[in-house]
Amino acid sequence: MKQFVLLVLIATVACYTPVVLWHGMGDSCCNPLSMGSVKKMLQKELDGVYVLSLMIGKNVEQDTTNGFFMDVNEQLEFACNVIKKDPNLQNGYNAMGFSQGGQFLRALAQMCPSPPMKQLVSIGGQHQGVYGFPHCPGSWFICKEVQKLLDMGAYTDFVQNRLVQAQYWHDPLNEDKYRQHSKFIAVFNNEVNLNQEYKDNLMRVENITFVKFNKDTMVSPRESEWFGFYKPGSNSEVMALQDSGLWKEDRLGLKEMSSTPGRLTFLSIDADHLQVPEEFWKSEIIPRLQN
Repeated sequence: MKQFVLLVLIATVACYTPVVLWHGMGDSCCNPLSMGSVKKMLQKELDGVYVLSLMIGKNVEQDTTNGFFMDVNEQLEFACNVIKKDPNLQNGYNAMGFSQGGQFLRALAQMCPSPPMKQLVSIGGQHQGVYGFPHCPGSWFICKEVQKLLDMGAYTDFVQNRLVQAQYWHDPLNEDKYRQHSKFIAVFNNEVNLNQEYKDNLMRVENITFVKFNKDTMVSPRESEWFGFYKPGSNSEVMALQDSGLWKEDRLGLKEMSSTPGRLTFLSIDADHLQVPEEFWKSEIIPRLQN
């Protein structure tokens, strides 16, 4: 009888797809008040599901600093290698990204299709980039350096090669310069050249959920969390994803994905950046991971 119960418990744990987390700017993989807490919550609600909270670097300190100063493309390669080597993820995984971790995981699905990402939940990710840096969650020294580099010019080679946030800086008043010099967000949004592999790989993700914070004071514009952005030539008038060339030309396959009910979901929370109520986790996020 005990053996039967044990087998049932093992089967219950095994039925949940592993989860990969990627933290936001100024945070780390293992902060007990953020990613550590999310990991415990997932393991509680999903009966001990395997959770990998990505550490980009050799330790927590490097992980935090790399969120500001390590080339995003190098971070993606690092994360891809970690996931490929993890035996618990070889049959696929669900992914949940927080703030900039949201667009990083989306790009990971595009450039690292094996093992497969089954579902992506982006919580406050800036998928069309940002045009503004109203609040910096890092240390005083780091934030000072970030502002110093942005002041030098986000699209200079010097800054693009050194500052993560510059790589998803999107200037709506100078779209041509943005497309010419962005090393990350313009590339993975297929705005420079149409990379069919990036499009095809993203479309292999079974479901994508975008969570926007309606009172967000961190992200400008907050509509970027739903793949919207400022209209070209304006830094005040916002354009929804469905009105953008990215959608109309279907450069990422999102329009085609939307034709199947449930593959694209847009949720919102009436709160500031990453302030997710407990009830929202239980009603909206956890059910999406119960597969």
